Amino acid sequence: MKIRKLVLAVALVAAGTSAFAAGNAAAPSKEQYIPVLSYRTGPYAPNGIPIANGTIDYFKLVNARGGINGVKIAFEECETGYDTARSVECYERLKGKNGGASVIQPWSTGATFAITEKAPGDKIPIVTLGYGRSESADGTVFKWNFPLAGNYWVAGDVIIQAIGKKEGGLEKLKGKKIALVYHDSPFGKEPIPLLQERAKMQGFDLQLLPVTAPGVEQKATWLQVRQARPDYVLLWGWGVMNSAALKEAVATGYPREKMYGVWWSAAEPDVKDVGEAAKGYNGLVATGEGGKVIADIKSVVHGKKQGTGPVEEVGTTLYNRGMVSAALAVEGVRRAQERYGKGKVMTGEQIRWGLENLALDQKALDKLGLGTVMKPISTSCLDHEGSRSARLHTWDGKKWVYSTDWIEADDSIIKPLVKQFADKYAAEKKLTRRTPADCQS
Repeated sequence: MKIRKLVLAVALVAAGTSAFAAGNAAAPSKEQYIPVLSYRTGPYAPNGIPIANGTIDYFKLVNARGGINGVKIAFEECETGYDTARSVECYERLKGKNGGASVIQPWSTGATFAITEKAPGDKIPIVTLGYGRSESADGTVFKWNFPLAGNYWVAGDVIIQAIGKKEGGLEKLKGKKIALVYHDSPFGKEPIPLLQERAKMQGFDLQLLPVTAPGVEQKATWLQVRQARPDYVLLWGWGVMNSAALKEAVATGYPREKMYGVWWSAAEPDVKDVGEAAKGYNGLVATGEGGKVIADIKSVVHGKKQGTGPVEEVGTTLYNRGMVSAALAVEGVRRAQERYGKGKVMTGEQIRWGLENLALDQKALDKLGLGTVMKPISTSCLDHEGSRSARLHTWDGKKWVYSTDWIEADDSIIKPLVKQFADKYAAEKKLTRRTPADCQS
């Protein structure tokens, strides 16, 4: 028996599972259980760590404030290594614990694709803040998916708008060459339909340059860039791929000011090893400056020596991403309580309704301390995204500096794409769109 227990313990450690339970884990009926899928190891760890820390610190802050109308959050972290199979493994292992998972945040587009097939049967909502399936913004087909606050088509559209403005108008893009250097994975391929649509509309030439994961070796890719001499390069990378791309751009002499990264390619870990040489590089960011919530986390969580990572990390780009994602999951619970009972633990199905009926205006965000960190968001049965805007910041050699105001994605392009691809998914899976009655449930 002792040997059996030892083997089980070793297996759990090897799987990378570590628990961070707030409150009494033996009483799940009194806690809202939220698994945390993270990657603190492997080539994507420098980016995954601040996301996980921001997520967990926000849950700790909510608990320190008394919970969600008195309901404390129990959370458990599971190491995925940014691997789809391991992510699904974590999901399967944790989904039924402590009375059942309230919500899942995969933090990987590949994992999101896989879990999307499982969530309807398990009745667990999936929150994907700025990643995942872009067409899952259509809640009449994707009942359990919530790509809140912007998908990859929003990201691509905002970048093209920003470049168009720099050129003096979108019509000036006609005849230009734009190269997409992308992570050869579901994540990297997501923006292609939007960029192809914009290329047809604006008349620019789109060159697709896939990079094999993890993306350390890119010499052949940047040889193609040097030969083609595109007017702009869009970088759709993650982890070590981003700094490798910037280093290759320096080596080949490609101007960094003509490079535009998605929000997963424009954080502190992406440029710190390149430093001054990355000056001028532009990237999307979907969160704003610190504000009260950042001050509260520093004082209430880190001030009491309960912070998950270094206090210097609080307020950085990816930390804020994790924090906002956690906040939206919490607000989905809070909204559900308004309908199903304040001070009660909500089921995944009830939280799904809450996420589908978010109504966070500026006043509500200010009350939460999130008023300067995120834009207002309002969801519905048809719209599981709720907000479609981002801004650009530019690396000045030492820090990121906001270089544009918020830019709204063009719904006249985004919505038809969402419907087209949602219809295709529904046909493949033999799904019917939700009825008005189901939208009220």
